[in-house]
Amino acid sequence: MRTLALFALVAALILGTGLLQSWNSALLILNMGLVSAVMALGVNLQWGLAGLFNVGVMGFVALGGLAVVLTSTAPVPEAWAAGGPRLLAALGCGVAVIAGAVLVWRRLPKRLRGWGVTALLVAGFFVYRALFDPAATAVEAVNPAATGYLGGLGLPVLLAWPVGGLLAAAVAWAIGKTALGLRSDYLAIATLGIAEIIIAVLKNEDWLARGVKNVTGLPRPVPYEIDLQQDPGFVARAADLGIDPTTASTLTVKLGYGLLFAAVLVLLLVLAQLALNSPWGRMMRAIRDNETAARAMGKDVTARHLQIFILGSALCGIAGAMMTTLDGQLTPGTYQPLRYTFLIWVMVIVGGSGNNFGAVLGGFLIWFLWVQVEPIGQALMAGLTAGMADGSWLKAHLLDSVQHMRLLTMGVILLLVLRFAPRGLLPER
Repeated sequence: MRTLALFALVAALILGTGLLQSWNSALLILNMGLVSAVMALGVNLQWGLAGLFNVGVMGFVALGGLAVVLTSTAPVPEAWAAGGPRLLAALGCGVAVIAGAVLVWRRLPKRLRGWGVTALLVAGFFVYRALFDPAATAVEAVNPAATGYLGGLGLPVLLAWPVGGLLAAAVAWAIGKTALGLRSDYLAIATLGIAEIIIAVLKNEDWLARGVKNVTGLPRPVPYEIDLQQDPGFVARAADLGIDPTTASTLTVKLGYGLLFAAVLVLLLVLAQLALNSPWGRMMRAIRDNETAARAMGKDVTARHLQIFILGSALCGIAGAMMTTLDGQLTPGTYQPLRYTFLIWVMVIVGGSGNNFGAVLGGFLIWFLWVQVEPIGQALMAGLTAGMADGSWLKAHLLDSVQHMRLLTMGVILLLVLRFAPRGLLPER
């Protein structure tokens, strides 16, 4: 009953937004709430089920956004002709050098390992840069105002969502193989560092996804508003409902996104619940509660941690691809730790770590508050300062402080939950 009541409360808040503000705002909150719930579900798998501390959520979300560009945008033939093959050769050289370094480390005697790996990496670096730099410059010089990058594969955009999950999973595997065998704090450091590196690459490597110039006009899985407005049948149906075509088209598009996102969330939630209640899930919780005892029972703790870390990161990648599809553009400059790491962790903590439904609830509730706190604070401060004289320093200070309401509210909510409900609104059962 408690679960149903809390989800009913969230539904009432979204419906109230539609009735009191606008249905466009309500659907926007719903869509981003669905995306945030998928992110929170991924973090909950890692933290709630296995106790893994991932503070690099932002990086995996960004990889999902990159997947949309690489999968769905049309290729740029001129850029490929200018330097595409050389770029692929350079990247292949980089992979070969890393693989060679691993092989040298395994095959050489201990006294020669360090020297051999160092020599190979230094030589490989110069070869890589000699191939990569001229090729990247040539690609970025191809009509930089409009393209300046290789483009993608031109495939349907919905394929980018699982591709985003696979790309995030591949990076998670690389991080996990390096850090999961060490102390848990090393994992946090590794994920944070890799996330910042991913964002830096997206911002600076224009040949990949235009960098800070952004990729706009990404394909959509739903109709365009202008196409709906030019459809006589759609216009007639909107008129029958008493809605103007512009508003009706906007609501239809957002509702279409909402149905797609809801289908993905329900599928992932069902799979997460099946995993949680399976012998594998019980084993993961046993490892989380007592790693020493689990090892004594013959469980490969590191391998299991790697599994759950990859799965959780994949969900974050899928959510990142969904969000970029909704936005219709990739903007690397907007990926901030506050939004895509801290806020997701607040969702999991408030909702209830270890409970998949709690993570989903936290995703919706915290996102709603994140969006609505500032306008509510604006109205509150306007009411408090209504009787103050114009030009008063106190009035100006109070009105200017509204922009900090989001951070203040999130901090207060987090403190209250940790004090009075440390296991979250929907605790693990």
